[in-house]
Amino acid sequence: MILFLKLLRDIKQSLGQFIAIILVIVVGAFFYVGLVTYSNNLSAYTEDYFKQHNLSDLNVYYSQITKNDIARLSEIEGINKIEGRYTFDATQSFEGYKTSIKIHSIPVQNEVNIPTLIEGSIPSKKGELLLDSHYAKEHHYQVGDQINLSTNERNFRFTISGLGENVEHTKKNEIQDHKTYGIGYIAEETIPEILDGSYYNEIMIDAQEGYDIDNLSKSIEVHSKKLHYLDQVSKERTFNYSQINQTIYNNKLMSKVIPLVLFLIEAIILFLTMSRMIDSQRSQVGIMKALGVRNKNIMLHYMGYPVLVAIIGSIIGCAIAAIVFIPLVTASSARAFSLPDIKYSLSLYFIIPPIIFSSVFGLMSCYLSSRTILKERAAQAMRPKPPKKMKNLILERVPGIWSRISYSYKIILRNIFINKPKALASSIGVVISTVLLIAAFGTQTALIKVANQIEEAYTYDLRVNYTLGSSSDAIKLASGIVNSYDLTTFPVEFIKDKEKENATLVVTKKENELIHFFDENDKRIILENNGVLIPKSYADKYHIVEGDYIQIKFTAPELKNKSVDMKVVKISNQYSNPMFYITPFYLRSFGIDYSPTSLLVKVNSSTDMNSVRKFYEQDQNVDTITDKNDLKKSAQYILKQNSFVFIMFIICAIILSFGAIYTISSINIYERNRELATLKVLGYQKNKINRLIFFENIILTTFAVIVALPISGYVYSIIVKALSSTHQQIPDKLNIFIMLVSIFLAFLLTILSNLLLRRKVAKINMIESLKSVE
Repeated sequence: MILFLKLLRDIKQSLGQFIAIILVIVVGAFFYVGLVTYSNNLSAYTEDYFKQHNLSDLNVYYSQITKNDIARLSEIEGINKIEGRYTFDATQSFEGYKTSIKIHSIPVQNEVNIPTLIEGSIPSKKGELLLDSHYAKEHHYQVGDQINLSTNERNFRFTISGLGENVEHTKKNEIQDHKTYGIGYIAEETIPEILDGSYYNEIMIDAQEGYDIDNLSKSIEVHSKKLHYLDQVSKERTFNYSQINQTIYNNKLMSKVIPLVLFLIEAIILFLTMSRMIDSQRSQVGIMKALGVRNKNIMLHYMGYPVLVAIIGSIIGCAIAAIVFIPLVTASSARAFSLPDIKYSLSLYFIIPPIIFSSVFGLMSCYLSSRTILKERAAQAMRPKPPKKMKNLILERVPGIWSRISYSYKIILRNIFINKPKALASSIGVVISTVLLIAAFGTQTALIKVANQIEEAYTYDLRVNYTLGSSSDAIKLASGIVNSYDLTTFPVEFIKDKEKENATLVVTKKENELIHFFDENDKRIILENNGVLIPKSYADKYHIVEGDYIQIKFTAPELKNKSVDMKVVKISNQYSNPMFYITPFYLRSFGIDYSPTSLLVKVNSSTDMNSVRKFYEQDQNVDTITDKNDLKKSAQYILKQNSFVFIMFIICAIILSFGAIYTISSINIYERNRELATLKVLGYQKNKINRLIFFENIILTTFAVIVALPISGYVYSIIVKALSSTHQQIPDKLNIFIMLVSIFLAFLLTILSNLLLRRKVAKINMIESLKSVE
């Protein structure tokens, strides 16, 4: 009990240092618990959700296929379940805009891609529709309401029988736009009304467990030769599945890397703190030994400090994560995915690793620091530790230099070099803190740059998309337009070796001045007539360079899966909505006609905008009209989805940096009590002594910053790699301004720490500190 009261007294005497260490552990525990909860819960939920609702392993598309054809295909080895359905795209008109709704028929005995019913019932008769709940919420639809949809120039009215979500559409599109894009399901009985016939155009396959999907895919293609076969997509290649798995992978990576770095800082600070505490209390250790306290009990007494701060810091960090982090990631997941009733529950078991990790390094430092003192006799331990012998510095051996250095700077240099291990350890803590600051600020700035590129890349005011089948003669120009260019887009499949990805190919004129392209140095580049311009995100992932050839397969039904090899002539930075670009001349070289389907326009002034938009809204050939604000949504979505993590990361990096610098500076003062007391006796004023400590810490911070700069570049590249994918490019270059801001902040925190520690210098006991071995 007495030793416990002594521990409390030690904490009270160095309360600022105790709080600083707890803050460091709080940050580590906060990120560890939050990220692990996010990663584990999302991974477990999706795995169970996909399994319960039987997400299809393979979707095969036909222009038409009958029930008898499906029955014959079901005999192929490797198929567990097979279901046919009819899928088509419909539109719905609202004032000022149109929405797109993908409609699927539901098999009578539905066992693959089973919908999650939230309200109402599954469609069972003609005219009933199961509408996705998010789209319904955006447009205020309820069960029993009527909804009018258009497809193939025909209008249909459905009754909403239920609201739900489906496992195959957990991720609808890049920005999870529920307002302009929805999903619906109809009963099979409705198909004849849509088609004036009865057949399917898609089959969903649930493969036997463990069966090779590639072999099954080849078998289906062989057996479909006599059918109207179009294409097939495995589960792994679908946008829905690949996006959610990429998110899970990124979260798992961050849940391992970020806490590891934070725990490393904790380890350094705890090690330095406990070493300093035991060294400064060697006389008290001697007294305890003289009073008969066993060596084991003395060691356990000092080990109580790191265990106590580990427990308190981890509990606080876990509590803050439950209050702040978990609600934020819950809201983030709700925006990013359609996952019914997903909840993130924080397990109390997650608090154990931060406690163990933080305690282990503190216990190790206690053991290594105390074992030498505990071997000494009580009388010897009660005597202050003799000062270290000082050797001449290299500078002292250079004639004319040492004599010109002022006495104050000589003291600083001697102290740094006499305690080189401690100085190095102090610098490591500041290095890691500075790296965190640069990486956090850099990533947040990169996400802002992604959003801002929209303004630079797309300079048109409106994009007018025409309905399928419209001729080029249907494209007309309204008055008030300054500039305009037509273009067309093709859904394609990018093929590299054995990997395939869905992509978009845009065909437009070489002279198009309303779309700008930039290389990796942010310099303007233009389209060429002899090749394709590809996004850097694809080039990085598949190691493509200019001059290589890539395989592109046109997946539009009218092009019958035509595959071509295109030469890569340019690689461009496309942070948001990356697409492939070619000219009409290059398209025709593959025997494909260029028929524009969209028009980009630049209006004369803002006053002409309404009249131009109204002109195209009245054109019956126009399908949709979008402006730059619609493009910005994608970039802003990326920023919104990721910014909260990095804003918290920035705040935590600042807290961590302050905790590290304050603790290290505090240790430095305690270790120099004798020297500082001597200076006070010699008549040094408090301001001069504080200036000595200040300049010494500034020198250590400067050294740490210099070391941190190349390391921060490497850490930043790891973060960028984790966040990037073929569908999303993050700028991989650190902004000089951000680096300067981070460096300035590191020095500012050093100055703040020195100001807070001035009182410790004033409280130094000169008589006690000057006691030494005779």
